[in-house]
Amino acid sequence: MKINATLTPTRLGKKIARLFELAGQKIRAIDASWDPSKGTPVFTVKGKYTSRGWTEWTQGFQFGMTFLQYDATGEADFIKLGREKTVKLMASHVSHVGVHDHGFNNVSTYGNLRRLILEGKIPHNQDELNFTELALKVSGAVQAARYATTAYKTPWSPVAGAPGVAPSGYVYSFNGPQSLFADTIRSVRSLVVAHQLGHALMGEGDRPINLLHRAIEHAATTARFNVFFGQGRDSYDVRGRVAHESVFNRNDGQFRCPSSQQGYSPFTTWTRGAAWIICGYAEQLEFLDAVKGTDLDAVGGRRAVTDLFLETARAASDYYIDGYSAKDGVPYWDSMALNTHQLGDYTKKNADPYNAHEPVDSSAAAIAAQGMIRLGNYLTAHGEKAAGSRYLQAGLTIADTLFAEPYLSTDKKHQGLLLHSVYHRPNGWDHVASGQKVPNGESSMWGDYHAMELALLISRMAAGKYYTFF
Repeated sequence: MKINATLTPTRLGKKIARLFELAGQKIRAIDASWDPSKGTPVFTVKGKYTSRGWTEWTQGFQFGMTFLQYDATGEADFIKLGREKTVKLMASHVSHVGVHDHGFNNVSTYGNLRRLILEGKIPHNQDELNFTELALKVSGAVQAARYATTAYKTPWSPVAGAPGVAPSGYVYSFNGPQSLFADTIRSVRSLVVAHQLGHALMGEGDRPINLLHRAIEHAATTARFNVFFGQGRDSYDVRGRVAHESVFNRNDGQFRCPSSQQGYSPFTTWTRGAAWIICGYAEQLEFLDAVKGTDLDAVGGRRAVTDLFLETARAASDYYIDGYSAKDGVPYWDSMALNTHQLGDYTKKNADPYNAHEPVDSSAAAIAAQGMIRLGNYLTAHGEKAAGSRYLQAGLTIADTLFAEPYLSTDKKHQGLLLHSVYHRPNGWDHVASGQKVPNGESSMWGDYHAMELALLISRMAAGKYYTFF
């Protein structure tokens, strides 16, 4: 991609204001038309949100958007809507033992509401604060209980000479205990927030299980097996490449192979999976600065954890920037899907949502942009100004592209906010409009939510403030 080094958060102000103006219209339109008995809105078909998926993993985004909208605009009807829907419909997500999506659903709702209370954006109500914190504690523990061990107890690091963290276990996906998804790195927010609130998962014999340590073990296992570092792991080991899924033999905990549920293959990069890696590790780096060093001793120490998180975020970001993003910062849905060669050298030109070969995925761009901005700010704050500037400007460049047409949805009849998002290309779930060869023109709940979260982050920076999940 071609990074625009002249962009600043302030320069994006007008685009962000327009985005939130449109977001308010979309949120109201969905709320007015959606029947909760039909499940959760997931992605649009001909501009209308529909429900289709294997789990209800997007409801937190639906109601989380109301809190982000209130945060950005101060319009009281959005905080009212978010509170009502969270109380009425989100409780089952707190106790859901069958998914890896607690960070998506519960931190986006209960977490955002708690944040608004603590920031003084809404009047302090101790009962409401207690309500959100209890939900977050339970959510983190329930998510942490969905855990499988590996056979790998020796500390490992992608950084030569670093002490390393043992990739000894992971929060497994809805596929079952054999399956580790790249996505889940952002969902471990639920574990660290619960830890921050003083909570632990209680195991057999009343044994307390440290939620922070479990989150770090998951992050170490994800980095070790889902992310590649150009160290000759296999014939396709390119630094920054991400496999959507890692498969383990549950009889002995041995890693067996990379896999992919939503990408083209285990040996190409499903770009939304890579975006979760970029965003998830960058956020956890920010969180580490709020953690006492002694709390990290049992998992290798601060240097070991920081080196692991930082190199993983940088590797995945570098491959995004230099390996497969189009010139304007928007990636196609997979780094090298079946018909990608038909696009020519797509990294040298802007992404084309209406091409006849492979779809772009704007939601991957929105997620990755937030991660790059956070990574850039982290590096700058820790003395690496040149590297920090590169990632920050890359994130702002992506945002500058997404916050305008053809990605920003300006049609009042279209319920989506961020256009050209892709859900599940291999399964053929995405709508292909008449006269088109590939999916385009549609939106997703996660794409819309992360576009708003990206916009809120940048607007906070322009105002000299900052926004974190914790």
